[in-house]
Amino acid sequence: MMTDRFARALGWTSLMLGTAHLAAPKAVARLCGVDDAPGATTVARLVGGRELLHAALLLGAKNPAQWAWTRVAGDTMDLGVLGRAAANRTGTRRARALAALGVVAGIAALDAACARRGTAKAKGPLQVRASITINKPREEVYRFWRDLENLPSFMIHLDSVRTLDQRRSHWKANGPVVRLEWEAEIIDERAGDLIAWRSVPGTGISTAGLVSFTEGPGGRGTVVDVSLEYGAPGRKLAAAVARMFGEHPEQQVRDDLRRFKQVMETGEVVRSEGSPEGHRALRQLRQRPAQPIGGRA
Repeated sequence: MMTDRFARALGWTSLMLGTAHLAAPKAVARLCGVDDAPGATTVARLVGGRELLHAALLLGAKNPAQWAWTRVAGDTMDLGVLGRAAANRTGTRRARALAALGVVAGIAALDAACARRGTAKAKGPLQVRASITINKPREEVYRFWRDLENLPSFMIHLDSVRTLDQRRSHWKANGPVVRLEWEAEIIDERAGDLIAWRSVPGTGISTAGLVSFTEGPGGRGTVVDVSLEYGAPGRKLAAAVARMFGEHPEQQVRDDLRRFKQVMETGEVVRSEGSPEGHRALRQLRQRPAQPIGGRA
């Protein structure tokens, strides 16, 4: 889609800017007219690191346009710094600061336009689906999932799930900034076949899901199929939780199911200590040999 291509172009811009800031911070500070300020090269390097983070988000996300708001936030900071620099300088340094201010203002307008388009695109419900085959009998797999308090053992974004009664449960998750809590209720259930649930209205998150359990091909194992839907504002919270681990929600669900398969088949989750959450490129930089969770290198 055009909006996503626009966002990825901004991501490449961030990559080039970040590289320039880190490779030649003194030259960047001089170009912006702030080379006389104490710590100017340090600030340039920090801005470079921030730009590389923008690049990772915009180039690595499945729906990158929504991440353009991170660039808008960075632009706001840069405009404030350059505005003060221009006001406090004279001569050629003031001219360079004003020129840099104009360039950043133009880029900020592009970033804001992309971010608004991304927000408009994200107004519909977020739908996620994933499946996996587990080498265990269907009834056993179903019983483990039906005990909702088992879910945090393989859904790493969940802190806890507490059952309130046969239908209702209280969920807690650690978000990037705040702790998220909500209540969910089971709205349909067929023992051994499926469980359907939704968030309780008024708990701040709008979400619904269904997990089905069917016999695997040739009667071998169990196919677990998960479908989730998040509505505003729940979709934003769901995306925030998943992206806390550097992943799109769909990738998060696939990784949760892989961990579920490990728990059911081996009794524990085996993962890389350096990259427990998934397969994003930045996570791979710290990969280590797999070992059980809780084990020591």
